Amino acid sequence: MRWMRLGMGLAAAAVAAAAGWQFFRPSKVSVVAPMRGDAAEIVYASGVVEPLVWAKVTPVERERIVAHCNCEGQRVEKGHVLARLDTSQVDAMIAALKARLNLSREEYRRQSVLSERNVGSQQALDRARAEVVQFESLVAGQQARLEGYVLRAPGDGVVLRRDGEVGEVAEPGTGLFWVGEPTPLIVTADVNEEDIPRVSVGQRTLLRSDAFPGRTLEATVDRITPKGDPVTKAYRVRFRLPEDTPLRIGMSTDVNVVVRVAPNARIVPTVAVDGDRVFVVENGEARLRTIRTGIRGPAGIEVLSGLGDDTRIVSPFPAQLADRARVAVTAVTPR
Repeated sequence: MRWMRLGMGLAAAAVAAAAGWQFFRPSKVSVVAPMRGDAAEIVYASGVVEPLVWAKVTPVERERIVAHCNCEGQRVEKGHVLARLDTSQVDAMIAALKARLNLSREEYRRQSVLSERNVGSQQALDRARAEVVQFESLVAGQQARLEGYVLRAPGDGVVLRRDGEVGEVAEPGTGLFWVGEPTPLIVTADVNEEDIPRVSVGQRTLLRSDAFPGRTLEATVDRITPKGDPVTKAYRVRFRLPEDTPLRIGMSTDVNVVVRVAPNARIVPTVAVDGDRVFVVENGEARLRTIRTGIRGPAGIEVLSGLGDDTRIVSPFPAQLADRARVAVTAVTPR
């Protein structure tokens, strides 16, 4: 019994020692040192490349396409016929109205003769005259409507794109042609209303496009639409592209407006900062420290004070770690 009690006591002591070692052993953390570089305050948006001068040609009537110019990529002059829609129904209506107009004119002439002979009433003559005027207006209205069945170039330019084929039905408001000048090009983007006060004409802008991976392209803020959209809570901003830009009409881009640049700034990873707090490693302990920050970005944060260039910062920020907890550095994250 005595040996059994001794064995049990040794086992309990071993368990307690193991638990204590687990409790007091240092927490493993990775650290990173601040780096020096240019910190930029950026306003983000997404945009589309467009010509500065262009127009979309859409039909106003729902009808079948019977002809188109097949002039995509070619230069056209204002008024050039781009497409024609089927006018058979309108032509039939005009023919019927003209027949009614001829009958009303004959009736008006007959009533005029009767009125001159004093055998017809003035009321009948007025009624015949009104019918003539009515049918003349109806014929003129339908003839004017025929112009809507002809799609013309709204101005001089290049046919940038054509949609719709002969035989297809054109829907009102659907773009069939895009006519404009291929250059100069702009990027049109919607900027959130909370960011628009920081955007001004002339600011440098960096662009990224999936068509040119790893390549940073430049633009300049050209115009800001005075009225914002209260539904999307955004303002339309246009960015002027240089003449040698590789971007093409219709490409989508990520827009980064450079608001302010802090040169040679002390920068730490964003994931290492919780509000204005960081953990630093000193003498094998994690010390919670308050810092003063400046420009904040998705990857890095500018530190104005509270850290030195050689300070070792725990990254990412260990939310479960207590101040002055013992730590063991397992890795130094490269910057």
